[in-house]
Amino acid sequence: MNLKVPLKKPRPDFEKFKKVILGEERADKTHFVELVIDYEVKKYITEKYIGEKWIEYNDENKEDYIRQEINFWYKMGYDYVRIAGGIIFPRKERRTKDTAILSRGERGWVEEGTGMITNWYDFENYPWPKKEEIDYSIYEIAIKNLPDGMKLLVCPSSGVFEIASEFLLGFENMSYLLIDNFLLVEAVFNKVGEIICEFYKNIVELDNVEGFFQGDDLGFKTSTFLSPEYLRKLVIPWHKKYAEIAHKKNKLYLFHCCGNISNVIDDFIYDVKIDAFHSFQDEIIPVWEFKEKYGDKVAVLGGVDVNKLVTYNEESLRKYVREILDKCMPYRYAFGSGNSITNYIPVENYLIMLDEGLKYL
Repeated sequence: MNLKVPLKKPRPDFEKFKKVILGEERADKTHFVELVIDYEVKKYITEKYIGEKWIEYNDENKEDYIRQEINFWYKMGYDYVRIAGGIIFPRKERRTKDTAILSRGERGWVEEGTGMITNWYDFENYPWPKKEEIDYSIYEIAIKNLPDGMKLLVCPSSGVFEIASEFLLGFENMSYLLIDNFLLVEAVFNKVGEIICEFYKNIVELDNVEGFFQGDDLGFKTSTFLSPEYLRKLVIPWHKKYAEIAHKKNKLYLFHCCGNISNVIDDFIYDVKIDAFHSFQDEIIPVWEFKEKYGDKVAVLGGVDVNKLVTYNEESLRKYVREILDKCMPYRYAFGSGNSITNYIPVENYLIMLDEGLKYL
């Protein structure tokens, strides 16, 4: 394959990206977007295609590692670097063998039964992260090393719902507690929300931080995990606070959410006032259908179905992604996967997707 990526002379332009997202200008190039690109994919491309030796992370070489991270996003044609982390919520987790193409050995998934908090004693004795323990060092390093035209999009952790329901309470346990002890559930959600809020209040003041790209998976194939009533009590108000923090400083609030959230999407568009929505699965709603329905109200991000990105051959994949570009460009749209670039996606298919984007405009 004769691919244009990685780029020899990248020309990032976050200001143009921002104007496209906000609907102030139409795109004159294909702007790329991803929430997450798995570590294994970045390492593989850095060594095989960029031609540089991969630096494994440790405390002594943190700055070199962050520069490497920035260089990857830069060479792949993105206008921003998404840096995530800084808040750690201790949790229960299940683990199993990772059978992906670029295996990491083991893969973790969340505790579905009972988490670390089942009663008020657990709540009071849980090792809640303290505001003075939030680690901003990776962001401070990134700020100093950005190429001209690039900015940071940031995220401290998983979302309020994910942490509270999956990491701390356990989904099954939370479901019972919603009826048996709602005040405890509310306290857990609010504590998580407040800690994340503290991060955003501080990070928004740093130079070159131009937006928040927060994930919070609220749904599955046919619906949200919780009713709209509970989401409006426990989750949506926190996203509204985060968006307000961003917007007061003229920054972006981009929202990633897996699953079918059609029953609350209006809340996120009109109440939270997200600037863009990300995560699409053709089986739920193809990105072009969402774009047709909501594209005049909110920007649309990504949309290349991960299952197709995994399974399609080159000819089928190129045809499919061109159809997405035809239907979604050039107004309030950035191009990328429907979810993330996982270590089970063939790297060549990821590169083909980007290649088609580069060729489009």
